Amino acid sequence: MANIIAIVGRPNVGKSTLFNRLVERRQAIMDNESGVTRDRHYGYGEWIGKHFTAIDTGGYVTGSDDIFEGAIRGQVEEAMEEASVILFMVDCGDGLIGLDNDFARIVRGLKKPVLVVANKADNTDRMYQANEFYELGLGEVYPISSASGSGTGELLDEVVKHFPDEGEDGLEEGIPRIAILGRPNAGKSSFLNALLGKERTIVTDVAGTTRDSINTHYTLFDKDFILTDTAGLRRKSKVHEDIEFYSVMRAIQALQDSDVCIVMVDAGRGLEAQDLNIIGLATKYKKGVMIMVNKWDLIEKDSNTMKKFKEELDEKLGQMTWIPKIFTSVTEKQRIFQAIELAVEVYDNRVRKITTSKLNDIMLPEIEHYPPPAIKGKHIKIKYITQLPTKSPTFAFFCNLPQYIKEAYERYLENKLRSHFEFDGVPIKIVFRKK
Repeated sequence: MANIIAIVGRPNVGKSTLFNRLVERRQAIMDNESGVTRDRHYGYGEWIGKHFTAIDTGGYVTGSDDIFEGAIRGQVEEAMEEASVILFMVDCGDGLIGLDNDFARIVRGLKKPVLVVANKADNTDRMYQANEFYELGLGEVYPISSASGSGTGELLDEVVKHFPDEGEDGLEEGIPRIAILGRPNAGKSSFLNALLGKERTIVTDVAGTTRDSINTHYTLFDKDFILTDTAGLRRKSKVHEDIEFYSVMRAIQALQDSDVCIVMVDAGRGLEAQDLNIIGLATKYKKGVMIMVNKWDLIEKDSNTMKKFKEELDEKLGQMTWIPKIFTSVTEKQRIFQAIELAVEVYDNRVRKITTSKLNDIMLPEIEHYPPPAIKGKHIKIKYITQLPTKSPTFAFFCNLPQYIKEAYERYLENKLRSHFEFDGVPIKIVFRKK
């Protein structure tokens, strides 16, 4: 299961600042004006080896109690539904106010771990004031300062205890999980329906019909796999309604839970910034990735069209040209089964293990042919290579001076690994260890 942390609370208590600290970058806009976070932000973080997605929910309380009731209940209950842990944020400076109590009432009814985070506890007095939030009856209060970071370590130690145990869902162990991701209206649901030969999901011409991620167990060519059709991920400025936001959340969850991501691109629009975000997130989570260019039947073609389109894709992908691409038309049923075959190939590449002897036989001569450049007169010698027992391909290169190996050389090694072994569509991680 995916680990998702949702940060909730009334406006202006510092949710975005905490979010930025959890994902370790300034991603959300921060301002003292109440309710600046309109779009919801999601980011990727890690604590003591456990990875999670953090969600910054907006400051959404304006007007009277009844608006609060409607807007919040829907949003928080949805967030709770998705999150593994919820951080309910309050403000030591303001103390306990009516809105916090209203909020606590809603939070209390949900069967999820809730941690009360008392923000802006910047000095001893404020730390002391945090005690008044015990009145909320939600258990332990964690005083922190999201601006300076004090207290966030203890908070995260507690948070990761609540993450679902990875070993729980072994029922479908060993079956490739393939998530179909992409912008709204790229043809994701039609693709699933064409594969299944039945209307498994509702398809209309209105962008964004799929609100939930849908899992389908599937067998093709005697191979079993699980396909997940997800809601479209659209650009942040377009995420207006709550439901839309939670669709994005579910798509990310599907991405986290998958082995391979099929990123579906509309041929008429090409690879857009949001598609690159999805690809970036997938490679960060070390998932297999492929690009499925759909609606290829609608493009006017000559003998060079596909080649030019591929070159444009590669230019946008930068270093990630190892991502395989396939051109399809779901409505014409063109190459849709090959797309699935490709996804299964990517899965096989991701779980592939290469013997140590084979690795050394092939890679050591490559290293000898082009050794790492010497630094400050010191010669770097790589003695030995082995693949580590991780979920996605990770290779350890043992050498005398691991700290001196530069990124360019690491890229050279990665390219050589890719040229000798089948790793299309799979992010490779290289680590240098002291021999």
